[in-house]
Amino acid sequence: MAQLIKSPSIIKAAGNKEKIIKEFFGHVNSKTSEVSIAHMKSPEGWSEPGQSPKFNEYTLVLKGKLSITTKNEEFEVF
Repeated sequence: MAQLIKSPSIIKAAGNKEKIIKEFFGHVNSKTSEVSIAHMKSPEGWSEPGQSPKFNEYTLVLKGKLSITTKNEEFEVF
């Protein structure tokens, strides 16, 4: 079923610094629990506690660097 998303919802993020999350598609904006599509802008040095979301989350780094630590490995994405 088609759904028109007119604008993103602003979501407050956990973490050590203020971060902007604009959710276009997901739990808040479209009542969908399977996937979240959002634009996020994080300040340098931002970090958050580890998470295990119950939805598919994908990250595309457009500018800067993202460091990810999982239970088994670490990644740096530029």
